[in-house]
Amino acid sequence: MISFLRGPGAHVNRLATTLYGYTFLNDFILLYPVYALLFVDTGLSTAEISSLFVIWSVTSLVLEVPSGVWADAVSRRLLLTLAPLLAAAGYALWIIAPSYWAFAAGFVLWGAAGALQSGAMEALVYTELDRLGAAGRYATIMGRGRALGTGATMVATAAAAPALAVGGYPMLGAASVLACLLCAAVATTFPEHRVESTESPEETPPGGYAAILREGVREMRSSRSVRRAVLLLAVVWAVWGSLEEYVALLAAATGVVAYAVPLLVLLVSAGVALGGVLATTGRRLTDRAFAGILAAGALALGAGAISGVPAGFAAIAVAFCLFEMATVLAGARLQDRITGPARATVTSLAGLGTDVAGILVYGGYAAASTVAGHDVIFAVFAVPYLVLALALTRGGGPRSGGERRRERRASGGRGASPDPAPPVGRFS
Repeated sequence: MISFLRGPGAHVNRLATTLYGYTFLNDFILLYPVYALLFVDTGLSTAEISSLFVIWSVTSLVLEVPSGVWADAVSRRLLLTLAPLLAAAGYALWIIAPSYWAFAAGFVLWGAAGALQSGAMEALVYTELDRLGAAGRYATIMGRGRALGTGATMVATAAAAPALAVGGYPMLGAASVLACLLCAAVATTFPEHRVESTESPEETPPGGYAAILREGVREMRSSRSVRRAVLLLAVVWAVWGSLEEYVALLAAATGVVAYAVPLLVLLVSAGVALGGVLATTGRRLTDRAFAGILAAGALALGAGAISGVPAGFAAIAVAFCLFEMATVLAGARLQDRITGPARATVTSLAGLGTDVAGILVYGGYAAASTVAGHDVIFAVFAVPYLVLALALTRGGGPRSGGERRRERRASGGRGASPDPAPPVGRFS
């Protein structure tokens, strides 16, 4: 159909469909549920595996903000196309030459891929929705996209066991590389009109990369709500996102047979997928309700982990469901608060905070693994969510009148949704 005959709804649906295909293929990686076992089978210790996760996070840490600035200066669609190609190279390296240094190089490539996607994807989707007057659908679309990504991980997890039995790690690696290549192909179909918009406040400012970075930092410094939204997203995402890498090891520690490990991982993934879907219902949560989600998740995580039995993974799945819901909502609040042209840069600054916190989690996990089991370590890492829940209910004072007026002007002049979400407490 001729494009000018299609309404905004058709363009929104095209964007959503492309995002869903991209996120599904990006996470349809058969190596995901068993790569920790690949490391163990190669002879790596828990401390060495944790050091690989640190290398992964340090790579993301170093590249996070530069890639966000890049995403505000060049085509975000291009970056989303390049990212899965880097990941494919990393997975291939793991299978071709399994060793500590090959795994480390693979994590560098994977970390670079994640950095290219971080900020670029959120900024592209939000900017396109805002252009179409549908910014209010961001949480719904991103929540469903993340749920589909988790669903892809679940399908990959279910397929990993028989594939591993038939073709071993080489078959898993080949399937993972193929998924990345298809993901890159889908990325080329993302709609992107940022350059064509002559009136949008998101048009890239003159002055090159340095000017974009300064603009992103300026918005962080001048907007209290943006700073707190960045902090909320970083803290909420970092802990459970890091613990997710150890779920297979926690499952193995319960004493189940090796082929049952992917099934327990699958249960946790189901909880994450459900959390992405439920996020669409939570955009109007109050401070206490949001804090309640975090506290309930912390209690479920601690109880499920410390039980030390396979049945405890049901509670862990509930915990990850609640944490994923909170992550999507925190991300939506951040996008709603950003009003300047450096959207991807500000989003990447939040990613930088997540990476820093993630490195602390990996380092803490490695140190704790010398004196405690996986069950105890998981339970201990539930505590930060209880602390954050308390902080949400006892946070600082309200925003200034000038900042509230600035946000009202921004939301009124940018095609914002007629049904905007209120802030999540004083952290948004």
